[in-house]
Amino acid sequence: MVEFPSEFVWGVSTSAYQIEGAATAGGKRPSIWDAFVRRRGAVADGATGDVAIDHLARLDEDVALIAGLGVRAYRFSIAWSRWFPDGDRRVAPAGRDVYDRLVDRLLEHGVAPWPCLYHWDLPAALQQRGGWTARDTVDRFADYAAAVLDVLGDRVGHVALRNEPNVHAVLGHLLGVHAPGTVDVGAFAAAAHHQHLATARVLARLRGDGVRARLGTVLNLQPVDPASDAPEDAAAARLLDAAWNAQALAPWSGGRYPEDLAALFAPVVRDGDEQELRAPLDWIGLNLYTRHRVAADPKSLIGLRLVGAGPDVATTAMGWAVAPDALREQLHRLARSLPGVPIYVTENGAAFEEAPGLDGVVDDRPRVRYLRDHVASVARARAEGVDVRGYFVWTLWDDFEWADGYGPTFGLVHVDRRDLTRTPERSFDWYRRLVATGRLPTDEGGPEDTAGA
Repeated sequence: MVEFPSEFVWGVSTSAYQIEGAATAGGKRPSIWDAFVRRRGAVADGATGDVAIDHLARLDEDVALIAGLGVRAYRFSIAWSRWFPDGDRRVAPAGRDVYDRLVDRLLEHGVAPWPCLYHWDLPAALQQRGGWTARDTVDRFADYAAAVLDVLGDRVGHVALRNEPNVHAVLGHLLGVHAPGTVDVGAFAAAAHHQHLATARVLARLRGDGVRARLGTVLNLQPVDPASDAPEDAAAARLLDAAWNAQALAPWSGGRYPEDLAALFAPVVRDGDEQELRAPLDWIGLNLYTRHRVAADPKSLIGLRLVGAGPDVATTAMGWAVAPDALREQLHRLARSLPGVPIYVTENGAAFEEAPGLDGVVDDRPRVRYLRDHVASVARARAEGVDVRGYFVWTLWDDFEWADGYGPTFGLVHVDRRDLTRTPERSFDWYRRLVATGRLPTDEGGPEDTAGA
């Protein structure tokens, strides 16, 4: 029997732009995602997050749903441009009060709030001044973070300073398929470095301000495999591992970027940065969904391309390989890179094609199997000595999935796009039983599986 200790933290994760809606309510001004979704062809089916799942209008209902799942923690992000519409100086009281209220509602239901201060939605006003390619954004983020913690810091125990800076740098600033839609190698290096520097600066500032919350950051790390034994594919895999994984870990494991990327980062790294980047974390979050498989491609911008799952490998609706042992592998690598730093799996989940049956039930057994096998992988890593203290499912509701729009459904709760009705799926019940007992259910969550149990 796979069993977790009572203090293990079970949770779910979401992000502001993907669920909140209320695009212009309470003084909020556009973020880079509000701008990006209006580019022709940028998002599947021309979808936007203007309404998303209308979470802010249904906040009480949604908090009750979180509580009904039984999780101990809820990781959500704060929309920077909802709090500071222009990115700095002017506070929007109505936007600030949204999160003040959310934190109170969660605590009333016995759920620990885990706010994330940045999940890819930079205020558009700051993007007009260079965004993450401009060093000044580092200090603007520090001012914003200090303002948020001045209000919420007495009621939150864990804070994620940012989400997946490596993904934001690669997809948003190198490949241009996410906001802000930039395609430039230099912009990638600048955006990556300045995000890391912003995190380090905020760590120092908040600790200087006496913030008691435990401060961490969240990285998306995936093992990288070459598509073949060919030397050029092996070289491509090393390059992607350096650009995706190693550069994201560099600030917290010595402060120096990988040798393969040193020349690329040299123009944006100043004297003193390396020392500042060594600021210690209280905890680290790992987001993992799959493992990368890569081949050399001289015609591409960076000389490589992802080739998807190998033969006879199950995939999700995103075409991502189902690879639960990748989670165990990456947890070990993270523990070696950051010895002594507690680890939380802050996102793990999968999209599958699904719809309510005639009985109204969303029978998402593939998701149940995916979660079951990945949780088992966490248990194996813990048994092997990795200090993993929590696991958060991505995500609670079907939501706006960035450039893929509303097509991929990752939620434990189905959201009907016609009227936004919420319907808990089979996986919701399965996860609720895991959370309640700390024991990994071996079934797939259906009535026939649990009858008489």
